[in-house]
Amino acid sequence: MQNRRIFLKKSLLLTASGLFFGSRAAQSFGQEVEDGIKGGTKTDAKASKLTPPPDLFDAQALDMDFWLKPRTLDLIRPVNGERVKLLYWKDGDIIDSAYQQFCHVLRDVNGKKTAPIDPKLLETLWATQAFITRFGMTKPLEVLSGYRTAESNQRLREDGIPAARKSLHIEGRAADIRIGDLHEEVLGELIQSFRQGGVGFYFRASSKGGWIHTDTGLKRSWKG
Repeated sequence: MQNRRIFLKKSLLLTASGLFFGSRAAQSFGQEVEDGIKGGTKTDAKASKLTPPPDLFDAQALDMDFWLKPRTLDLIRPVNGERVKLLYWKDGDIIDSAYQQFCHVLRDVNGKKTAPIDPKLLETLWATQAFITRFGMTKPLEVLSGYRTAESNQRLREDGIPAARKSLHIEGRAADIRIGDLHEEVLGELIQSFRQGGVGFYFRASSKGGWIHTDTGLKRSWKG
């Protein structure tokens, strides 16, 4: 247990220094690993993958000031390159014009329909992004899927794509997301630590990796 805590502290320092993120940092850290192996040290070769431990980020350490500050959210839809970065919440109130724009960004791009998005979902997306920004990560949050019509959800099921029959996407209460250079397991564990709903882990062996499902339903987690 003590060794684990020491490892986490070192990992946190590496993250804050940017060593877990970015190609140049990855090359530098990878060289250190290689030099360590050549020097006879027992450096785990897996470290060269720059995958932070799943409990690196824990939102329970946040203070009240974090939740009271103005909220700017930066979203992008990879499917069409649409990106919106707006201040949507300030002094305890949602800015309606910004909220409407985020509802549009989170629309069903296949069914071409927009629906109200649960403000609690926006809060989770914002908190996730705001938290990791503290570690120097400023990439937009990629939304793979937001609101879905029942018809779009059924088509996904018929195509063999993971989609629950009564998906919360249909109610505007769920999103499938990822953040560039951040391992999906770390992203999912962070969202879990907010304790605000369900979290699904979807790991995929691809250049962009998998994604995380987050919703405002019951607190639960699964792997798909």
